[in-house]
Amino acid sequence: MHAELDSLEDKIRQVAELCHTLRQDNIALRQQLLTTQQDNKQLTTRLEAARTRLQTLLDTLPEDV
Repeated sequence: MHAELDSLEDKIRQVAELCHTLRQDNIALRQQLLTTQQDNKQLTTRLEAARTRLQTLLDTLPEDV
């Protein structure tokens, strides 16, 4: 009976450690997601600005060229 309790205690400890590790991983992944979303927003803004500049340049070209 004592061996079974020791085994159960070890398994509970392992689950608790795994839970802690998964929480830490989740925090890191959430931060990574936030950073990636911010980067994506910034790149989308830059791309739209480039599109606008390019369209402005195209609009200034003569149509017969």
